Amino acid sequence: MGKFAIISIAIAALSVLLGERNLLLDCFMIKLFLFKYLQGLKFPGFPSSGEPGKIYTLDLKDPNLKPVELRMPRNFDLESFNPHGISVYTDPSDGTVYLFVVNHPQFGSQIEIFKYVADGSSLVHIKTIKHELLHSVNDIVAVGVESFYATNDHYFNNNLLKTLEIILLMPWTNVVFYSPKEVKVVSDGYHFANGINMSPDQRYIYVANILNHSVNVLEKKKDNTLTPIKSMPLGSLCDNVEVDPETGDLWLGCHINSKKLFLFDPKDPPGSEVIRIQNILSDEPVVTQVYTDDGNVLMGSSVATVYGGKLLIGTVFHKALCCDLK
Repeated sequence: MGKFAIISIAIAALSVLLGERNLLLDCFMIKLFLFKYLQGLKFPGFPSSGEPGKIYTLDLKDPNLKPVELRMPRNFDLESFNPHGISVYTDPSDGTVYLFVVNHPQFGSQIEIFKYVADGSSLVHIKTIKHELLHSVNDIVAVGVESFYATNDHYFNNNLLKTLEIILLMPWTNVVFYSPKEVKVVSDGYHFANGINMSPDQRYIYVANILNHSVNVLEKKKDNTLTPIKSMPLGSLCDNVEVDPETGDLWLGCHINSKKLFLFDPKDPPGSEVIRIQNILSDEPVVTQVYTDDGNVLMGSSVATVYGGKLLIGTVFHKALCCDLK
């Protein structure tokens, strides 16, 4: 099954000379709004397509990079669908694929669980999860058929107080564990907890502490609590965390300038950056800037993932870029 992504047709080919690695990547610009593989996110202060959210699949082995829009169930409220973070979970007992989606209808927070039907390229809605601890969910990583870790990126619900949180850099956001049996805060003290993901061996959780310019590494315990291992400074505002299932490398879509991101000006757009972290659990992890741009090509990169020698970069509200790493 291809990686979940929202991609439209590649419209231009270009080559970009990148930073310190001096690496030439062949890239294809993709025209659409993309946020963590989802289209249609509406967020106060950011440009929006105005269209309801959609979910696509993209097979990165397909040379045409042709996206397939998944059919949504008729009993699901599409008009208010405002998707944000996303996670895929495959049930080891029968191979069923579940899709967990953070949804913000009317700017609230809830989790939608779907079952993926590959033959019909469609989704079956299983359930909606709401809880008082899941009040400002940004991202999610599924660890079971109905269980997951999620980040809250704000402490307050009031928009004015949310803004003050960011201005004052208050470390009040957290990570919540959810299952049908228990819901609890398992890690806190973040300056805007953002992307979250898990190591291939499922022993460690990675959280993007975006306004602290760092990524936190936590060990997952049997009772689903998280023990801090390290906080790794990156010097950039890293948004979402993707993990290469083969190497365990972290790939992060990052923002170079927070002011340009939050005070968007199309004449002076926010730039983009992709960072790769190798051997993050070692004493000497390797941090590499793989892609950087001042915003003329790609505005506000928020996510990056690799598969089959290709690098796919998504943005908060702009386009997407697919690069050949080979």
